Amino acid sequence: MGFDLGRFHGEVDEELICPICSGVLEDPLQAPQCEHAFCRSCIFEWFVRQQTCPVDRTPVTTVQLKPVPRILRNLLSRLLITCDNSSFGCGAVVKLDRLTAHEDECEYNPKRPVQCQQGCGLVIPKDELKGHSCIRELRALVQSQQQKMTDFQQELNEQKQEIDLLKECIRTFTISNPCVPNLVESIGQDEISRWTSSLQRARVTRWGGMISTPDVVLQAMVKRALIESGCPSHIINDLMENAHERRWPPGLSTLETRQTNRRQYENYVCKRIPGKQAVVVMVCDNSHMSADLLLNPGLVMIFAHGIE
Repeated sequence: MGFDLGRFHGEVDEELICPICSGVLEDPLQAPQCEHAFCRSCIFEWFVRQQTCPVDRTPVTTVQLKPVPRILRNLLSRLLITCDNSSFGCGAVVKLDRLTAHEDECEYNPKRPVQCQQGCGLVIPKDELKGHSCIRELRALVQSQQQKMTDFQQELNEQKQEIDLLKECIRTFTISNPCVPNLVESIGQDEISRWTSSLQRARVTRWGGMISTPDVVLQAMVKRALIESGCPSHIINDLMENAHERRWPPGLSTLETRQTNRRQYENYVCKRIPGKQAVVVMVCDNSHMSADLLLNPGLVMIFAHGIE
């Protein structure tokens, strides 16, 4: 829909008038052969009824329309027009090509974004400021953010289910085709490596503080920390089972062997479990260690004290 002709100051050439709406051309397009020009919205609405030029009925399609010549655009841009907010008190007269920029900044624009000065600091349309309630708007904002978080968590859960299903399909395929490399194992190892690389390197200063039989409460706390650190879900239970000495490898299985091998512990690459006096010793980080000191996929070692 074109601009109302009555808003313009001075004479407007008839070549700048849309033959469909009789207003001054807005975002104009031109027919390729007859070169008649129309407002973009007007000609698109016309084409819903028939694919012809509204002036001379020459066949034309949406794809054939093209921008008007530069000289026509320049003539339009120089026209003087009153502000849309003249009914609200604005007396400005600006060039057509400056109209949008002016109206965005116009102090009479009822929809001009303004910042609430009552405490919440939200940016709202000027005409809504009178009925604005900081408490109501902030409550709605919090609820909106909570809903987004809920939707995001649901999306994550759905993606996890899809990944687990894909892994199961690959595992089934691998079992049925033993000659094919185990893709699930490869994917799992990549996931574990990314997780361990995100953890901080730790140094154990008191190996004697190792808790070989952690209680249920302590294990639950460490397990929660593993989950929050992004530990791959398919190894969490194995890691927690490996936190108890009954699952430890031969080099750690008894008090005597632990004392004998204490010097070798310093060669472990240990990663800190965030916020806990505990570390993980993962196979992927410790290929330099002997097999009797490792357990797949890794060990959780919990200490009473002595971790830096």
